[in-house]
Amino acid sequence: MIKLRTLAAASAVALVLCGSAAPASAQLTVFDPTNFSQNVLTAARELQQINNQITMLTNQAASLVNQARNLANLPMSTLAQLQSSITQTQSLLSQAQNIAFNVQRVEQAFSTSYGAAAGTGSTATMVANAQARWQNSVGAFEDSLKVQAGVVGNIPINSSAMTSLVTASQSATGALQAAQAGNQLLALQSQQLSDLVAVLSAKSRADALEQARAASAEAQGQQNYKTFSTRTGYQPGNVTMFSGN
Repeated sequence: MIKLRTLAAASAVALVLCGSAAPASAQLTVFDPTNFSQNVLTAARELQQINNQITMLTNQAASLVNQARNLANLPMSTLAQLQSSITQTQSLLSQAQNIAFNVQRVEQAFSTSYGAAAGTGSTATMVANAQARWQNSVGAFEDSLKVQAGVVGNIPINSSAMTSLVTASQSATGALQAAQAGNQLLALQSQQLSDLVAVLSAKSRADALEQARAASAEAQGQQNYKTFSTRTGYQPGNVTMFSGN
């Protein structure tokens, strides 16, 4: 009996020990260095990928900003101002008196009043043509002075436009703004060249008409001398100066 009780008690103690040991073994954590290293490497790779994506997005955003700057229009334009100056100069040229800047008008005038035509016709006709040629020369000089005055009046306007365009070009935020500023500077230069051509044309016209007038006057003088030298001699006659009572 004693042996049976002893065996039963030993079995009970063993069962208790077994029951109490099981939960203790379940709470133990096993550290795996290899698995931990792999997890750390995986997390590092993922973090690197995220950093790469952030860098790529940042570069794309910067590229879009640069593209927006390069595509931005110049916030100013001098085109209307330049066109107004050109229109004014053209208007002065179109006001040319008597003989305009027209090939047909020039040909017609020289065929009727200049050159060999200056010494033809009656005395009254030659005098009228000489008067017309003098008026043409005076009008041409007046036209030349008007064009010169108009071009000089454009200088302050062009100077203001040039200053604005140079400032805009230096402060351009993108390639398009710089290119547009450069194009407008070229347009300003073209306008100034047009003014120069207008001045030279008006001046050359006045000089040419004056030279033509001088040549025509010489031709008319030759014709007058020829007419005078071919007249018949003087025929004397009786002249009554005082009537008798």
